[in-house]
Amino acid sequence: MTVHSGRHFLQIPGPTNVPDRVLRAMAMPTIDHRGPEFAELGFAVLKACQSVFRTTQPVIIYPSSGTGAWEAAIANTLSPGDKVLMAETGQFALLWRRLAERCKLDIDLLPGDWRHGASACEIEQRLMADKAQRIKAVMVVHNETSTGCVSHIPEIRKAIDRANHPALLMVDTISGLGSIAYEHDGWGVDVTVSGSQKGLMLPPGLGFNAVSAKALAASKTNTSVRSYWDWHDVIAANEAGSWPYTPATNLLYGLREAIAMLHEEGLDNVFARHQRHAAATRAAVRAWGLEIVCQDPADYSPALTAALLPQGHDADRFRDIVLQRFDMSLGTGLAKLKGRAFRIGHLGHFNDLMLMGTLAGVEMGLDLAKVPHRSGGVAAAMQELTAGSEAGSAPVRTAVA
Repeated sequence: MTVHSGRHFLQIPGPTNVPDRVLRAMAMPTIDHRGPEFAELGFAVLKACQSVFRTTQPVIIYPSSGTGAWEAAIANTLSPGDKVLMAETGQFALLWRRLAERCKLDIDLLPGDWRHGASACEIEQRLMADKAQRIKAVMVVHNETSTGCVSHIPEIRKAIDRANHPALLMVDTISGLGSIAYEHDGWGVDVTVSGSQKGLMLPPGLGFNAVSAKALAASKTNTSVRSYWDWHDVIAANEAGSWPYTPATNLLYGLREAIAMLHEEGLDNVFARHQRHAAATRAAVRAWGLEIVCQDPADYSPALTAALLPQGHDADRFRDIVLQRFDMSLGTGLAKLKGRAFRIGHLGHFNDLMLMGTLAGVEMGLDLAKVPHRSGGVAAAMQELTAGSEAGSAPVRTAVA
């Protein structure tokens, strides 16, 4: 086994680096989750979550992964046999589809090439053709973590409205929340699904559903069996700052601190920082002569960049060389991108120097793996970052422990 000094570079697109400040907040004695001290924590995190989702509606917090939050969104709004419209933007869209199938939903899937976001035009056409209005929900992944493509949720909301269709709009922003601008209320989303381990800078373990009044109304008439996932049980307990089961107390301590950090930096500054790092990363990838998986610049993700290696070169072998030599984890290609692509995460608790270390590790790894490329990716990223600073957009200091 190779022994490395210094910190491991965790540059997968989630779970992301957990700030020392959040780790310290979590390192607290567990308290009575039925007592007044916990109720104070409960009320604080519920209010804080609304500020990040940009909603005045309930945000349900589960001790679960994002997959659990996917299931909760379905179990509370839809019934077995209901028809839903989904868009194939990548592996996570297909995994949500598989879960929906296991929940006995009838899936109408818009096929995709994994190189673009969801098409609002195609969604509108499919809804317009649904004269009987059998489609009960449109389900879309906001930031597709397998490809680095973003779907434009406001445009999809407009498409649903133009079709005058009553379908719920359900959005997975597990890898987008806290990294990419998002407006649950402003965009007319009915159910927003997210998780703790990406832009919220926490370990895995919390799942979220932000819900609209329309979604809550649907939850009172749908027939899916549910117990643990029932929104109404959670909302009722939340009225007293509690949960209907043992909550993940120490993760909630961390959540309170993580959201405080986001607000100290300012959410708009957080989103701008992610855009800067994404642009610098893409500049490096282009300078190396590699191909970005996402083909439409309008769909580029601020949270991660996926790059294709030349044919005949194994991306997983390259990733393994980087891990063994430089103690840096890069994201693997998933499903049909397995062995063809690698993913650079640049989201969460991250700054310019962390990005430059990441890109230097990639460039050295390309050399060691003998992947055909041009040198100069790191220099291109540096130029992108410093040009932004010279133009008056110098970053707010963000990586304070």
